[in-house]
This record gives sequence, C-alpha cells and structure tokens, in this order.
Amino acid sequence: MPDIYLDNNATTKVDPAVVDVMIPFFLEQYGNPSSIHKFADGVAKALKKARGQVQELIGAEHDSEIIFTSCGTESDSTAILSAIKAQPNRKEIITTTVEHAAILNLCENLEKEGYTIHRLPVDKCGRLNLEAYKKMLSDQVAIVSVMWANNETGTIFPVVEMAEMAHEAGVMFHTDAVQAVGKIPMMLQDTKIDMLSLSGHKLHAPKGIGVLYLRRGTRYRPLLRGGHQERGRRAGTENTASIVGLGRACELALEHMEYENVQVKAMRDRLERGIIEQIPNSFITGDLNNRLPNTTDIAFEYIEGEAILMLLNKAGIAASSGSACTSGSLEPSHVMRAMQIPYTAAHGTIRFSFSRYNTMSEVDEVLKVMPDIVAVLRKLSPYWDSVTNEPVANPEAAFTPTFK
Repeated sequence: MPDIYLDNNATTKVDPAVVDVMIPFFLEQYGNPSSIHKFADGVAKALKKARGQVQELIGAEHDSEIIFTSCGTESDSTAILSAIKAQPNRKEIITTTVEHAAILNLCENLEKEGYTIHRLPVDKCGRLNLEAYKKMLSDQVAIVSVMWANNETGTIFPVVEMAEMAHEAGVMFHTDAVQAVGKIPMMLQDTKIDMLSLSGHKLHAPKGIGVLYLRRGTRYRPLLRGGHQERGRRAGTENTASIVGLGRACELALEHMEYENVQVKAMRDRLERGIIEQIPNSFITGDLNNRLPNTTDIAFEYIEGEAILMLLNKAGIAASSGSACTSGSLEPSHVMRAMQIPYTAAHGTIRFSFSRYNTMSEVDEVLKVMPDIVAVLRKLSPYWDSVTNEPVANPEAAFTPTFK
C-alpha cells in the first residue's frame, strides 16, 4: 500500500470514530428498523439521529428532507429521473460539460431517448458563463443539474446563484455535491436548491451509503419502489450501520470544517508552490481563486500522467490522473478537453487531493521526489527533446531515478 495517500477525491479513509459507532449495528443492534419489537426500537432512533446529523452538516431545514441512498450515483439518477417523470411535458435538461460520469452518461442515455441536453461549456479556468446559462432556461427545461465543485480541479460553481435563476424561470435545480459536502460550509435552507447528492465515502464514511436531499414541496417520483422505507421515497431495507456511520462522519466533518479550510488548504498550497518553483513547464488547472481547499490539479507538459502515477506509486505516493489514459483511453479527460488545456499538457495532469489525515511532512516528501520523476520522464519524451533542443543522451539510464 502507498505510504502517502493523496487521492482523497477518489475515496477517503473511514474515520476510526465512524467505525466505532457502526460496529454495534452489526453485532448487537441488528434489528430491522421497520419492526415493532425491542430489537428495532434503538435502530430506528439511531437512524433518526443520523438523519439529523446529515441535516446539520448541509443546513437543511428539516430532517425529513434527507433520503438515504446507496451512493452519489443513485442520488444523481433519482434526482434527474424524478424531475422528468414528474414533468412529462418538459423534454430538456441543462447540465455542464465537466460533470461527473454519473450525470453525463445518464444525460447521454436520455438524449438517445429523445431528450434535449444543453451542456453549458466552461472557460479555460473551468468557470461557467451565467449569461449563456440564463439563455438556456425555459419552460421546456425539466431540471438543471450542476455540480457544486469539480472532482478534478476543485473549481467551485455558483450553484446558489444558478438555483435562484432556475427558480425564476420555473425550473427545478439539482446539484451533485459529492466533492463539496464536508469541505465547504453549506446552508441549503437559505437557497433555492431543490435536490442535492452526497456520498459517504468522500467524507470518511464507508462506501455504499449516500444521500439525496429533497427540499420539502419539491415534486418527486421515486426511483426504487417497493416498501415504505424513507417515507415511501426510496424502497429497500435501510443500511443501518452505514447510515449511522455517515451520520457520525457528518458530525466530524462539521467539527473539522475550519481545519479543512485552513490547515488542509495550507498543505495543498505548499505542494503547489514547491512544484511550480522546482519544475518548469508545469501549471495549475482550474479557477485558482474559487476552489475546494483540498484539491489541486497540476499539469506537467510533454509527459504522460499515467507514467507519473506509476513512478509516484513506486515511491509510495498515491495520487490520480486528470487524464483518462489510466483507463486505456488515448484522449485526455473530458474536463481537460472542456477547459481547452493544451494537448501537450492535458495528458500530463495529476490530481492531488488531501484530507485531514495528511501532514506537512508528507507534502515535503512528495516535493522531494516529484522533480526527479518529471525529469526522468521528460528525458524519454521526444516532445520535451524538441522543446529544449537537448539530445536524449542515455534513455535507459533515466530509469534509475534517485528517489526510493
């Protein structure tokens, strides 16, 4: 396993305090919360407590607005499919070109079924054009779905303002807030956001648990039908242990919010400064003035992100690539393409995403090895050779870097 974990936007370590509150619901309080005997009574109360903990973190008005799901993807699908089923005469959807695949692939499928999908573009800093967005709004749009923060660059979108604009046009608004919840303050009761998706494993809760926030009064059609669970809005026996774990994780996220936005941000900034100072032809992607405190996406020109990741892993460091080359594609990620990142850099983007479990000493370790890693790979790159006009003297020797 890697010694230094900087891939927290992919998934996070489950907080030991979260594990502690989950264990009793596997071994002792294992009753079905829908039952009426004593094995169920404590379980039902624990679910209600967890619902309130989620409510407090996102600033919902009432705990009845919290619907537990299996993951962020289920929450996303439920929101969009609910909106179009509740408004069958509306055949248009607005989203962005940089959404997570959970939204983009669903919209692509709906497009094949005859829906019109308006994809709002971003500029070179990953920002949205609100004037262009306003022109897309009409009484034919069933729902707008815009992520709160981008999973690759960390760029934060003005979803509160966009929800206001949607409501003025009589359009529902959903936000995929999977990357944002627990990292930045939220007060949904003061917004016009109708639905919001979150996922437990992004904030130190277990995998397999998510939430759909549904504002009271919002028209809604369930995705899963069957039992009466979640007030008839999401059928299926509740995943009690994970729900309780998510509640505790939300409580901890609220407690650590200041740390996230001060100390975690300081770690990210230190890494960025060190890399930019030491490694030429590298730059940070996204909106540098408006992004998540834990995320940086750095482009290294003339080399492949997959190769960087392999050498980082060899050095005991886990990160991820903004490039889809890790999944076998020859194309850069859709986010980099949407931002028009130069082709020479789009393949070499690396996302470092921090959590409260990281340390400054880990940042220093990464800064020790990154210059060597990039130098090794650039020695092997014909593109870098053409830029520097320096011959690649001994390519094989480049595979003997000085880092561990």
